[in-house]
Amino acid sequence: MKKIMMLLNVGLLISTPALAETKCFLLKENNKTIKEEGECKSRYSPRSTFKIVLSLMGYDSGVLIDETHPIIPFKQGYADKLEQWKQPHEPQLWMKNSCLWYSHFIAQELGANKFKDYIAKFNYGNMDVSGDKGKNNMLSYSWIDSSLQISPEEQAIFLQKIIDNALPVSEKSMKMTKNIIFIDELADGWRLYGKTGTGNIAHADGTLKTLQAGWFVGWIQKGDRTVVFTHYIEDKEKYDTPAGPRAKEMAKEKLTQMIQNHLV
Repeated sequence: MKKIMMLLNVGLLISTPALAETKCFLLKENNKTIKEEGECKSRYSPRSTFKIVLSLMGYDSGVLIDETHPIIPFKQGYADKLEQWKQPHEPQLWMKNSCLWYSHFIAQELGANKFKDYIAKFNYGNMDVSGDKGKNNMLSYSWIDSSLQISPEEQAIFLQKIIDNALPVSEKSMKMTKNIIFIDELADGWRLYGKTGTGNIAHADGTLKTLQAGWFVGWIQKGDRTVVFTHYIEDKEKYDTPAGPRAKEMAKEKLTQMIQNHLV
């Protein structure tokens, strides 16, 4: 039985990538490319990887206080697609659960002018936060399959600025953001930081397909070394699980192999 389960697990590992195509896997250290798979300059919606940006804005402006404050209760009418969103959230849980309504809370507290100003100061992607035409949804959906777009290459450059404390925000905002995106300990003492994102692939005319796209972006850190990664996938067939977490597991496997082979 144990042997059968091992074979099934191996089969899953082999079959999963066949249903999703890695459009870009990019690894950089101090802005120097270590590994690049695919085409990494095309822009896509950042989806929930944008929570990293919202975190920086929130802490810098005082909307967010620390890892566990403010605590905001869930209310009827908030985005409730996932069951785990239907509870009070604070910054750490917001990032862990990728809670959309808490993102809306931060953006609404900032207001349109401050929100646009931060995006411009960050030089983030195409900097277009206008949202969907005629829907007035800048502060709720501009970063989700809408107007705001960023490439994997640009994601890597932006993440390096966080690592270098080189963004026009407070040191506290960068420190707190780093704290709440910590995920796990990898092999050989490397620590993993990052954020997933899931959405739908767009047709050429801007309408959305039913197939999903997924991000996992962040960095691994050991001692005085930090290696930035961005991973973007697009499904080739319909899949039952979100693309972001699958992009994460695929990236973790790649990173672990590189660590074990002493390539980073």
